[in-house]
Amino acid sequence: MVNKDRKITLYERYIKRPQDIVISAGALIVLSPLFLVLALSVGRKLGRPVVFSQMRPGLNEKLFRIYKFRTMTNEKDGNGNLLSDSLRLTKFGRFLRSTSMDELPELWNILKGEMSFVGPRPLLPEYLTRYNEAQQQRHSVRPGLTGLAQISGRNAISWESKFNLDLEYIEKITFMKDTIIFFTTIYKAARRKGVSSKTNETSETFKGSVE
Repeated sequence: MVNKDRKITLYERYIKRPQDIVISAGALIVLSPLFLVLALSVGRKLGRPVVFSQMRPGLNEKLFRIYKFRTMTNEKDGNGNLLSDSLRLTKFGRFLRSTSMDELPELWNILKGEMSFVGPRPLLPEYLTRYNEAQQQRHSVRPGLTGLAQISGRNAISWESKFNLDLEYIEKITFMKDTIIFFTTIYKAARRKGVSSKTNETSETFKGSVE
């Protein structure tokens, strides 16, 4: 169960959501030319649809549809089965992931109120039954475009480390903490360093923590 008695700061209660609305709306307008270029490039290099969508659990474990630019092709083997992620992830797809530009469509999720700029990353619905009691608390806040775990190694660190960082973040959400995480993400994405694994491939499946 998600703990609804978690201590909420004044920033989180009154400022964080309006701030997300203003920044995401502005970013969608300012970045619209980049969206067009990326959409055309993805369609030409990787195929259609250019946007990948998938159901993810958000605040209070409510499911929503997340949007990203696709980073893999639809290549199949002789039997009609999709090839492995490593074979379908092209150089261009790796570039999108390493710069986090594949995440830009999530600005729409932020504007709609399903996500925030900063928070625990939204994971797969099947993971909900695999969390221990402490890990479930990551759903007591809106999931984020980026988070403390993402600037601390992303796929290069263990699931337990990611969840511990998520819990550290939600313990007390402040403007300063969000600001540091947000600008650190931009800095690392620009340098293509520290925000993804070395291969930029999908992280291993979370099978549950050892108690």
